[in-house]
Amino acid sequence: MGEGAPRVKRRSLLVAAGGLAVAGVGVPVALASSADPPPPPPAPVGGRRPVSMAMHIHASFSEGIASYAAHLEQARRNDVDVIWWTDHDFRVAAHDHRRVVHFDGPEELEGALAWTWRASTEGRLTASGADFVDSPHAADDPPRALRLAATGDGSLWYAGQAWNWTHTGNISDTTLHLDVLPETAGPDAALLVEIALSHHPAGAGRPAGQLVLRYRIGAGRPAGHATDGLLGTVDLPAPPGQWRRHTLVLVEDVRRLWPELIAGDNSLRGLRLGVRVDGSARGSFVVDRLAFDRARRAGQAGEELRAEVLRAYDGAFPGVTHHRAYEVSMVRHLNWFGGDQTLPAFPSPPYRDNNVARTERMIDFLHAHGGVVSWNHPLDVEGRESLARLMVQRRNLGADLVEIGRAPLDDHLWALDVAARNAVFFTAVGVTDDHDGTDWRAGNERHITYVWASSTDRDELVRALRAGQAWFTDLARYRGALDIEVDGRRAMGAVAVTDAPQVTVRLLATDLPAGATLEAVVGTVDRAGVGDLTPATRTTRIAARQLRQDRYDLSVSPGVGAYVRTQVRGKDGTLSGVSNPAWFLPGSKRPDVPPARRF
Repeated sequence: MGEGAPRVKRRSLLVAAGGLAVAGVGVPVALASSADPPPPPPAPVGGRRPVSMAMHIHASFSEGIASYAAHLEQARRNDVDVIWWTDHDFRVAAHDHRRVVHFDGPEELEGALAWTWRASTEGRLTASGADFVDSPHAADDPPRALRLAATGDGSLWYAGQAWNWTHTGNISDTTLHLDVLPETAGPDAALLVEIALSHHPAGAGRPAGQLVLRYRIGAGRPAGHATDGLLGTVDLPAPPGQWRRHTLVLVEDVRRLWPELIAGDNSLRGLRLGVRVDGSARGSFVVDRLAFDRARRAGQAGEELRAEVLRAYDGAFPGVTHHRAYEVSMVRHLNWFGGDQTLPAFPSPPYRDNNVARTERMIDFLHAHGGVVSWNHPLDVEGRESLARLMVQRRNLGADLVEIGRAPLDDHLWALDVAARNAVFFTAVGVTDDHDGTDWRAGNERHITYVWASSTDRDELVRALRAGQAWFTDLARYRGALDIEVDGRRAMGAVAVTDAPQVTVRLLATDLPAGATLEAVVGTVDRAGVGDLTPATRTTRIAARQLRQDRYDLSVSPGVGAYVRTQVRGKDGTLSGVSNPAWFLPGSKRPDVPPARRF
């Protein structure tokens, strides 16, 4: 556990879990005074506890440098119970990812998607050049090829990249084929093919960091494998003056170089070709037809491959549960939790379409396959007013969850309060959105989500998310539990129908940091619609000394309708934790309430 962010204490767990004791339906809403002493906490029922989750995580089937192992290690270090693997759906399937590079020029289209090259040098070269030539070229790949030449002591590099990183992807089924003609080669001159792989935690005498797989092609060295920490080198002999097609089976070479790792948990993150010369030597190589052979990505096969890689980690990180999910990426981005993991259809080329109706249709598709759907980074193509308008007019596009716990937090909370005012029910969740796996606590997006659940079973977590029994916290600032109770029953996320003039709402907040304050945000639910897109809230500040047994009783007048949510504000004024609302609506104005939210 990181310094300064204590995990929820066992005493707090027992107190918090006590709110489940009463489960009857139709119990009258309490009218107790906040001066009444709280009853002793009853014994936990059902074993429910706060379960912490990183809900937006990308690893070796996405475009970043992270491995699954790196994220699992981060979860263990930060006492996070669950990781949801939200790799991009079209990247899992390698849909419209680069298939071949013909070396016909510095930019080369495949379909509508470009491949580009960028040159650089290292060391002390007296001459270097990268030239696209008409001759020689590989026999089955006219019309051009690339000649790389260097003289001196150093390297000439030519780095390639496909549009939107569509050359990247997990290496488990990926084989590269490259045609090479060594023109001038020897012990001091070699062609290098370098693959930047994924970041892994330290192990077996190897430091933490990003692995690099390097193929060294040329004369004067026998075939072999050698490892130096994070760098693994494979020597491939190639006599001068002869074209040869080299087949690079990436996962097999990684397995030989680093046998302690799950070899399939690596991404082809970067690729570059180079000529390395030493001692004033000269090297010249012609390369042609670089092919990417991905054997298991058609249809649903990419997801089956991902599941196979993840199964290798079963039991490897005790205390951390992980579940497969997706970030659905060809519409406004959506995270899909639970369900049958069916990949949706993808457009070609794989351009994102932000059309609202298309996103709604995708949400309908995902719901038909089970689970819950999150609207991700909703302010990426909207301002807060236009976002609130969409939430109210289009009922949140049908999404069950929204990523509210992310920067700018104030704007996301503003939209949440507008939606809550209009009885638009969804679950606010926190965001990590980490692609690196190097240090969750140092990231810009470090809000984790807690739910009240009896286990880390996937369906149990989905039920809690659907019901809104969730809150989010800043991973580095606050790790306590939040809840809202009425009549001893858990009410956070729920919609209670009542005609009582007053309701006593019991607020739970455990383990407040020194100097922190609990805030109760009470909003009117008058369903003002798009004519008044503003929150209608008032905030009550509750000092830590006012809490008794981590609880505070707040009297609320529902009137035309009201909701209550809580938030934790640190000594420096920063918000570090936010609960979901509980709604209190009169029977005469009861909206259509999802079954999971009925109190």
